Amino acid sequence: MRDRMLRVNSILREVIAEEIERMSDSRLRLVSVTGVETAPNLRTATVYVDVLSPTTEEDALAALNGAAKRLQAVIGREVRMKYTPTLSFEMDAGITGGERIDAILRNIATEAPGPGGEEE
Repeated sequence: MRDRMLRVNSILREVIAEEIERMSDSRLRLVSVTGVETAPNLRTATVYVDVLSPTTEEDALAALNGAAKRLQAVIGREVRMKYTPTLSFEMDAGITGGERIDAILRNIATEAPGPGGEEE
């Protein structure tokens, strides 16, 4: 990815994260923005988020999609870009995948045989 797109993604992530913190919607309290991927034509951007509590993922995504126009307006005011991208929100699969791998490794460690080669 080119340096320009990396800078755009980073700036958008910061602006969106700051605005989400300012919002009073209780469904967005435990949401963190993990990344933004902007299309090369700057027309669309996918915002990847993580929610601390998995039971609130759907609620958080609904709240973010409902607030997309507000967030786009903030981007339009704070970031100088040719186009203000249309935002879509997705859960960051890398976070949940990493947690799943960690759980598998912990499970293997507890089931591994002892130092003598026999299970304890």
